[in-house]
Amino acid sequence: MADFEFVDAAERLEELSNEWLDEKVIAVDTEADSFYHYFDKTCLVQVATPKHAYLIDTLAFEGPDAMEPFGRICASPNVRVLFHAAEYDIYVLKRDYGYTFANVFDTMISAQLLGYRSIGLAAMIEHHFDVKVPKDEQRSDWSRRPLTEKQLNYAVGDVLYLARLAKKLERELKKAGRLEWAQEEFDTLCAREWPDRTFDRRGYLRIKGARKLEPKSLSVLKELFLMRDARAREIDRPPFKVLGNRTLLEVATAKPTRNSQLKSIKGITDLLVRRMGEDILAAVNKGRDVEHPPIPKNLGNGSGRRRMDRKTERRVNDLKVWRTGRAEDLSLDPGVLCPNAALEAIAWCNPETGADLADVTELKPWFKREFGDEVAQTLREAAERAKSHGKSGGGGSGPKKKSGRKSQARKG
Repeated sequence: MADFEFVDAAERLEELSNEWLDEKVIAVDTEADSFYHYFDKTCLVQVATPKHAYLIDTLAFEGPDAMEPFGRICASPNVRVLFHAAEYDIYVLKRDYGYTFANVFDTMISAQLLGYRSIGLAAMIEHHFDVKVPKDEQRSDWSRRPLTEKQLNYAVGDVLYLARLAKKLERELKKAGRLEWAQEEFDTLCAREWPDRTFDRRGYLRIKGARKLEPKSLSVLKELFLMRDARAREIDRPPFKVLGNRTLLEVATAKPTRNSQLKSIKGITDLLVRRMGEDILAAVNKGRDVEHPPIPKNLGNGSGRRRMDRKTERRVNDLKVWRTGRAEDLSLDPGVLCPNAALEAIAWCNPETGADLADVTELKPWFKREFGDEVAQTLREAAERAKSHGKSGGGGSGPKKKSGRKSQARKG
């Protein structure tokens, strides 16, 4: 096991935090218990300086103010805080302790912008340093004490190599001319704020297979979904550990009325029937008495995207062709270069020049700067080709398109 100090006293955290303010770089990771609790929390903060590693037992401190000393490091513009896949770490540290961040470097984002095929921390450490770090505690219950030796070893491994890895990646970013891209992404992460967690009462519509249910079964699914969340809150367990989505769908389809019928459904055990049978059947009965209304068209897949017309769809397809070629040129994953939601935003904007994309919030600053004029030109040229094709194609293509529209209308 790597050498580390386990920090579980407020006085020691204060002392160390004062020391860390003099460091130029520290590596940080967190462990939370979202896999085991409905109301998840930060359970451990791992820190590595060039000299030593530390594990901060956040559960040993009473109240969020006890972690305030470490917040001063995160907020310092003079200390570069290294993360791998920083988004979740920054989210929980802001949520639980109100931290702010000023100087972050994310090795996963760096790897994405460099076109690495494997961007997991363990894979990158093995690639660069020929060291295998433990990976088998990712779904461990970090809220239990004492932590096992395997947990401690895993936790330390997440920060030991970050500083060396960050140095290598920073050099590669400079060489590729993409360090500015990365810095803009890091600054965006620092500034990001998340809304308070709220329960989505229409979340049952996002369960895979829900939209195929007939109205009565969908109404039952809704009541089961609400019942499951209430139960999960009551016992502080993640909803999927109370009842799985597949089980919810099967109960909603079968609509059982007796415990004996419940037991025949996959995922329903005798113990579950004893503990929740009455609640499940009550939800089924309540849902059976209500006809579910039509699903709102604007609900979509939860992304808030607008339904596209044909011209916009064609622009998206033209942009995807451009993206495929450009991503290959840059050795980037197409989704890193420009996600689908961003392509759609460009298509809706239909820019004449790159400057027209200035207010498109879905686009990253570096993409607008580096590729704005290019995508605008792509759309202009595609529009000109379509116009030219329409003029020269005579009656050949017109009737076919018209027929297609009629066919679409009949299907609707």
